Amino acid sequence: MEFIDKVRLFITAGNGGNGCLSFHREKFIEFGGPDGGDGGRGGSVYLEASPRLTTLLELARKPHIRGIDGCAGKGKGKTGESAAETVVFVPAGTMVYRDGLLLADLLEPGQRILVADGGRGGRGNLSFKSRRVITPRLCERGEPGEDVEIMTELKLLADVGLVGFPNAGKSSLLARISNARPKVAAYPFTTLTPNLGVVEYKSTSFVAADIPGLIEGAHSGRGLGTEFLRHIERTRVLVHLVDPEGFGGRGPVPGIKDIEHELKSFSPKLAAKPRLLAVNKLDLPGGREVLRQVKARYPRRTFGISAATGEGIAALLDRVIRELSRLPPGPATTPNAQAGSRALRMDIGFRARPLGGGRFELTGRFVLRAAAMLEATLPEAVERFQAALKRIGVDKALKRLGIREGDMVRCGDFEFEWTDAARRPLPRLQGDRRTRIGIGKK
Repeated sequence: MEFIDKVRLFITAGNGGNGCLSFHREKFIEFGGPDGGDGGRGGSVYLEASPRLTTLLELARKPHIRGIDGCAGKGKGKTGESAAETVVFVPAGTMVYRDGLLLADLLEPGQRILVADGGRGGRGNLSFKSRRVITPRLCERGEPGEDVEIMTELKLLADVGLVGFPNAGKSSLLARISNARPKVAAYPFTTLTPNLGVVEYKSTSFVAADIPGLIEGAHSGRGLGTEFLRHIERTRVLVHLVDPEGFGGRGPVPGIKDIEHELKSFSPKLAAKPRLLAVNKLDLPGGREVLRQVKARYPRRTFGISAATGEGIAALLDRVIRELSRLPPGPATTPNAQAGSRALRMDIGFRARPLGGGRFELTGRFVLRAAAMLEATLPEAVERFQAALKRIGVDKALKRLGIREGDMVRCGDFEFEWTDAARRPLPRLQGDRRTRIGIGKK
């Protein structure tokens, strides 16, 4: 199966249902009054960590996700049904970013985060009834669902990370100590994607990850580079496998320094993790001499093993279990942010800017939502929209920008013609988002 650990998602929550414009009609009841119900709320979209998934491949195949729309309101005061939420499953260990900010770190299965909020339902004319307006002839469209673009990044959850130069025997060791069956071959870069295996030893179990081979300059993107270095950020213990033959002309002892330099350059916290050295391939000529050299330099954390014959692996696993027992359980947090952190952002009411050629544009959460929910075919609804724009100072802002009679103002998908005259707009056909309104002098 292809290993995908970074996916950009385009998510749109469900739209709210439209409000209903209706009046009660019944025999012998002359003045039934308004009875149009509100629309139902659109379905929100959540991301939830699942233990069944190990890659973001499914999301990569379908990066566009759409929530369910709410149902429209009906007569007799019936509120439209709210839509069901949409839950998108991701592997445990997935980090969710929006605009470069970490929204959540989904570490535990069942953890979820709201990524796109469903739009609220539009109000029916029954909701606009008051003592002053007893027969309102207006209703609202449903609010559009939130439209967001997020980045998901998977960092494997493992207790022990196997690192080292290519062809050091990391996959062979993982196959020896667990039921994982990674590809093993006698050439560098056989492993191109991380492999996970569950190790059961002396009534203790832990997850080990075989990280593709590192080379000098990996922290800056050389070779497989940072594509897989970040997968060992969550590990608690690192086992550095050493090939007695070295790699790329570098001897085994200088190679140890190279790998440790790459870990430290990528993240200082990686260099601070407990690290064990395992000189592999003791069954080959020269292996034991290299073990003696490495042990003379690093006496307390060096082990000699043979992934092919199983020699020395029990002693290595004993030390791994002892190191894990000293550390807190669970995956380590990321170095830059804590899980679930959020940034508070204040949305402006509106912003006006000239586009040239007698055209202007209004942006901002309030005016865009008001325009999207405007039912432009209803004169009372347009008058209400006009009053809302005037109340927040849109007319003054446009005049400061030099707007003139007949200029066009765009607000989202809705476009209207500017006029200072107090005119009652004529109704337009359903779906026409263009009309003539005045928000100048009354």
